[in-house]
Amino acid sequence: MDDSLEQPDAKPPTVTSEGNAPEDVDQASDDEGDVVLDWTKLVPSAARPVIPRRGEKEFEPQPGGGSGLQLHVLDRSRNAMFEALRATRTISSKAVSYAIWHPEIARAHATVARGVLFTSIGHSVPRPVITADGAQKQHKRLELLPEEALYLTERGSLFCWKATTLDLSGVDDLEGVLGPPMSVQQAFSEMIGTEDLTLERYQVYAYLKRLGYVVTRAAAPNSLYPMPPPFDLSPLNQKTLSIFGRICSVFSSWISRVLRIFTGGFDWWRPFQHSRWFLRDKNYGAVFRALRFIPTGHGVPLLPIKAEPPVKPSPYHIFYNVYKPVTPFRKSEPCLPDYQIVVINARTTPMPSLRELTDLFDISPEMPPPLPRQRRPLNGAAPPNARPANATPVQSPPPPPLSLPRRILHWFRPPPPENTPPARRPHPFMAIKAGKKTVIVAVVDAGSTGFFRFGQGAFEEWAIF
Repeated sequence: MDDSLEQPDAKPPTVTSEGNAPEDVDQASDDEGDVVLDWTKLVPSAARPVIPRRGEKEFEPQPGGGSGLQLHVLDRSRNAMFEALRATRTISSKAVSYAIWHPEIARAHATVARGVLFTSIGHSVPRPVITADGAQKQHKRLELLPEEALYLTERGSLFCWKATTLDLSGVDDLEGVLGPPMSVQQAFSEMIGTEDLTLERYQVYAYLKRLGYVVTRAAAPNSLYPMPPPFDLSPLNQKTLSIFGRICSVFSSWISRVLRIFTGGFDWWRPFQHSRWFLRDKNYGAVFRALRFIPTGHGVPLLPIKAEPPVKPSPYHIFYNVYKPVTPFRKSEPCLPDYQIVVINARTTPMPSLRELTDLFDISPEMPPPLPRQRRPLNGAAPPNARPANATPVQSPPPPPLSLPRRILHWFRPPPPENTPPARRPHPFMAIKAGKKTVIVAVVDAGSTGFFRFGQGAFEEWAIF
């Protein structure tokens, strides 16, 4: 403690002209040091940053309220927007198509099909037709699924009427029309809910069609609907065992018992076994393999085979086949799709369970691993092994003649061609990230569509170390 404070003093403390004691002045000076300095006051007004303002702003707020000119320009712009939205959409009569909606079969019969959209929309179905003489014969006609007819009606490319049994022969201008015209609202109310079509599935269909994809049904709605060939579900990298491998697989249990006599059994709690006589466990590889790490995954299924189907059907089933815009597509004979999509409603459907994902992976094909990226030189530099343009080709000497054993060996195993480039090995992390099988789930949440990809891992085929 300070000695001056401990000793009593009769002299009163000095007071400054402002009425504060020296201790208060020191404390006030310390408090002023804690105040943050306002640096904006040090900058002159001419050097302060100013947002540039060029020209008159039509809707710039003012302290006294907008002027009459601003209100006039704002009202004129708003009215122009309303008039543009209120205007009737028009289409050329040479590009519009016509169809008749039959609610009893949930199909739209396209009487007049125009435009390039019909190259991937619609399918031919034979229907019985009664001729003028009363005979009945089969006649092929172009029919549209509910999502196809609704998409064309919504975009203004199709005029669709609903079939009716009313006699309209006496009404003017309706002699050739079999039903009243349908608006977009009526088309939604008539077609949504038929042929397993929900609002979420139609939104996904329309979203992909606007992006240029070709979308078809994964399950045929009838026997005449064109379907792609089935997928090959066999594994891609299935290895064929040699004769010696087949013999070893038959006697694998017996051979493992014999080898266990010399090598000893594996103890999980004491994995490392050191031998004083053999050199098989004296290197780093043997020591690392003896550690309790799992080098790769396993191919054992996580779920047992279910004996009976579940009582409640799962909402996770493939509904659409999707083709890329660059994929050549034939409507009469479609090829294998590029993607298969499951459509769900985010408000009513929970996350997929392990059993549901396993069921989807069982019917999905196995994809090849992605190829590694090619290493290209930067800034237009030539690759290191590139030959200059004016270089003369060097003739390689002829190969030496093969001996008799090599000729016999080439009969059983022909050599690879000389000019074949070496095979590019895929990157293990890219292959694990992509997975062997892929399932795409389209999630619709109150009109917002999102796509999620679920991949089946390939950990049992790629060793981590």
